[in-house]
Amino acid sequence: MTAAKPPARPARRSSGGITLDDVSKLAGVSAITVSRALNSPDLVSPKTREKVRLAVERTGYVPNLLAGGLASNRSRLVAALVPTIAGPVFLETVQALTEALAEKGYQLMLGQSGYHNSREDALIDAIVGRRPDGIVLTGIMRSAEGRRRLLASGIPVVETWDLTPTPVDMLVGFSHEQVGAATAKFLHGKGYRRPAVISGDDHRANLRRSGFEQSWRALGGKRIETCAVPAPTTLGSGRGALAQLLAAAPRIDVVACSSDALAHGVITEAHARGLRVPQDIAVMGFGDLGFAQHAHPAISTVRIDGTAIGRQAARFIVDRAEGRPIESKIVDLGFSLIERAST
Repeated sequence: MTAAKPPARPARRSSGGITLDDVSKLAGVSAITVSRALNSPDLVSPKTREKVRLAVERTGYVPNLLAGGLASNRSRLVAALVPTIAGPVFLETVQALTEALAEKGYQLMLGQSGYHNSREDALIDAIVGRRPDGIVLTGIMRSAEGRRRLLASGIPVVETWDLTPTPVDMLVGFSHEQVGAATAKFLHGKGYRRPAVISGDDHRANLRRSGFEQSWRALGGKRIETCAVPAPTTLGSGRGALAQLLAAAPRIDVVACSSDALAHGVITEAHARGLRVPQDIAVMGFGDLGFAQHAHPAISTVRIDGTAIGRQAARFIVDRAEGRPIESKIVDLGFSLIERAST
């Protein structure tokens, strides 16, 4: 009796893509030499590197970074979470982070968590599963479950744009409460006594509002009119908020806004109503966005060095990924109050 042959294993279908072997044949070197030229070029002679470069250029070959990452336990990828890419306030940090990481051979992946962290835990799960070399968060991780997962992952984490004595791992930012307090002291010192605050409804904007209110009361100030608007804030929401405030408190003499976009909207609405800025009503913003100094009048605001935040976050990630010690895990970059014509 003849034993039945096992069913033939179906042949693996080729993707039709260019492979490492294709590049090695064209370059006239072994596949391992091509791999070294791409991943550890210092181990290969300049002549061989040039052969491989030309072969890669001719074939259009794209290295399998995932396979290389598995072999070296390094992905060369860093994930960053921002609330939104629709607003410009975080773009400076993202740009600096991207450039600083690229200088060291790392690439940035960007995710949007939303201002109320509705997607943050799901994003954390997806990111941790891909084992990046680092994770950069905008703000403090407030979800207990998300914090546990980040700690358990062992992946370097940098929280930014906020301040806490108990970061998940590393932190670079500033105190939003101190921003609010400094704004209140500045405006009180300018002689304003009937303030209003227009604030986004997100956590960091609320911290600035709280800091403003506490400082204003400590200075002997009385009633503060407030108006909350949805984040991300816009010029339109600034116009609507001022209209609402003036209907309830027509004698306010200064408006502190949680963003330059809101401040621009307040100025626009004030002009539409025939109010002079700052003679009839003064306006203060936050963020020092590119348009702030060119508005009419130019907007007084609070400057955050987003570039320094991005570069320090990249430095933290690269140093940790490459085994270098971190001298201080918390860096407070502070802020600058910029006085312009709107106050």
